[in-house]
Amino acid sequence: MERVVAYADGASRGNPGPAAIGAVLLDEAGRELYTISQPIGVATNNQAEYRAAIAAVEAALALGARRLELRMDSELVVRQLQHRYRVRDPALRRLFARLVELRRRFQEFSVRAIPRSENRRADALANLALDRAPEH
Repeated sequence: MERVVAYADGASRGNPGPAAIGAVLLDEAGRELYTISQPIGVATNNQAEYRAAIAAVEAALALGARRLELRMDSELVVRQLQHRYRVRDPALRRLFARLVELRRRFQEFSVRAIPRSENRRADALANLALDRAPEH
């Protein structure tokens, strides 16, 4: 597996509240390789976004990808990973550090902000996990 494109999204109903992550990994031809749809307990929306990104990156590594393009509609996470925004929140710092550690394992890693309309599949996977999660 040479190059993978990952779409990731986190969702939280309440801030914080019940949260879930969704991600879809595609090969270079746009074929779906792997999906993630799982509840993560109680989290803020930003924590869920980070956890979705981490899950997508870990899945790409498990698939043997050497090049990864991570696409998200969370401008905060994207800009923090691009070092355009500082990470001030202590809970997010830990998640940010994990992502930075993971990105070093790729020959090539890029992250790109996309409109929500281009992230529908990952959003649907996150919401599916939220809908089937037990109520807290």
